[in-house]
Amino acid sequence: MGRSSKHSENSVARGSSTETAYKVLREMIVQGRLAPGGWVIESDLANLLHMSRTPTRAALQWLQHEGYVIERGTGSKSRVMVAPLTLSDARELYAIVGSIEGIAGRNTAALSPEKRKTVVSTLKELNAKMLKIAKSQAADPVAFADTDTAFHDHVVQSSAGPRLATIYNGIKPQTDRYWNLYSQFITEDMKTSCAEHAAIIDAIAAGDGKGTERALEINWSNGAERLAKAILKFGERGNW
Repeated sequence: MGRSSKHSENSVARGSSTETAYKVLREMIVQGRLAPGGWVIESDLANLLHMSRTPTRAALQWLQHEGYVIERGTGSKSRVMVAPLTLSDARELYAIVGSIEGIAGRNTAALSPEKRKTVVSTLKELNAKMLKIAKSQAADPVAFADTDTAFHDHVVQSSAGPRLATIYNGIKPQTDRYWNLYSQFITEDMKTSCAEHAAIIDAIAAGDGKGTERALEINWSNGAERLAKAILKFGERGNW
């Protein structure tokens, strides 16, 4: 599910803001360049970002607040590490994102018929692209995930207000961490995901808010179980 736009740590100018440091470090975590369970050394990151330690520290505190990094130990012995990828976290995370998207989906289904028609048209195009990828002999999980992200983002962005969008944009990239590591192991379930997307599209087209909310929650719940199979088979990451 879902991917953020790529940032290069080399593009970060000296003296950049805490927000820039946060975005770059978050992208490094999402893409796995800062591995799950890896220790985070503030001075090393500051050097990498060509920044002072002050905005780097503030960015790490921001990332900790959102769950991308965690603190282990207490007092002077405490250390920061990239949050591990675990089965329990995946299930909780997918349930949260599914609920948030469900609210947005209900709002999207309440749009005027003309606006819903435009949304549905775009969603059908994206789902058709995903189905084409799923049916190919060498299904590309990265291309599938990118299109899947576009699908879900369009549902949310079509109707979400600034508060809902902020919450969604803060947590949604965490699902990307799981997809980046495990998506190659669940390619056989791509067609099933497309069928679930078709149900979402049908509910929006019908203006069925409750149906849209339920269809989105089902898609995320089933996605969590598909992911769980891969985690159980290939193991958690960074959970020492």
